[in-house]
Amino acid sequence: MRLAIAPEPGRSRWHAVAVAITLLFLTTTSVAAIEPDGERKDELIHLLQHDCGSCHGMTLKGGLGPSLLPEQLEDKSAMMLRATILIGRAGTPMPPWQGILSEEEVDWLVGRLQEGISDAH
Repeated sequence: MRLAIAPEPGRSRWHAVAVAITLLFLTTTSVAAIEPDGERKDELIHLLQHDCGSCHGMTLKGGLGPSLLPEQLEDKSAMMLRATILIGRAGTPMPPWQGILSEEEVDWLVGRLQEGISDAH
């Protein structure tokens, strides 16, 4: 015997809208990154140049992965870049960094990518 509970009409649509608005609010309000302390900042710059650089090119001009230079990211939102870093890209070598990097660190890295890494020092 199989029991099924039908959702209230229209509930799933409103639930999806509420979730989307909440996620949009959370991601847009948290993109104002907190500056990491000196040692952690150096570690994050190293990660960006070497770990990200191993696929995106050591100068971030592209390689296995696309270029991460600011001019190549102009049409990418901070929210999209943040999501890509946190959850990776299915079907590509881009790994998820969630659990390794904090959301604040990801926000800071997104800012460095959008502004240019030379400004990170």
